[in-house]
Amino acid sequence: MTNPWQARFGFDFDPRYRWPLSLLGIRPGNCGLIVTERALRVRFGPWQLTTGLHNVSGAKVTGPYTALKVIGPHVSLADRGLSFGTNTRRGLCVTFHQPVRGGEPTGLLCHPGLTVTVSDPDALAEQLRSHLRSSQPARG
Repeated sequence: MTNPWQARFGFDFDPRYRWPLSLLGIRPGNCGLIVTERALRVRFGPWQLTTGLHNVSGAKVTGPYTALKVIGPHVSLADRGLSFGTNTRRGLCVTFHQPVRGGEPTGLLCHPGLTVTVSDPDALAEQLRSHLRSSQPARG
């Protein structure tokens, strides 16, 4: 039986950006996102981000984007949000209760949100929202 709280999502690579991304070590074979019943794990070539699902505060499908703001690993100057982008069409913005590390090797910069251009942002959003609904205390 498949665990309903575990799902894998690949990144949606736009063919126009495959070659430049590969120069950064970012390829379909070493990129992906896994949601388990306890954690969110992202690998984007040499970059990795892991946080507990209890730290996820929201998930919203976003896009389209401009290539300069999303393709590759990016940190927003406006809000310190991190993007792992492989296309300009759509992705998912995940927000966190506590900022997470993942954009640079020293871990000094923490990110309040992460945008990922996975192949099925709607399904990932539903997976995360389902966890958020189930983790809220029952109202009486």
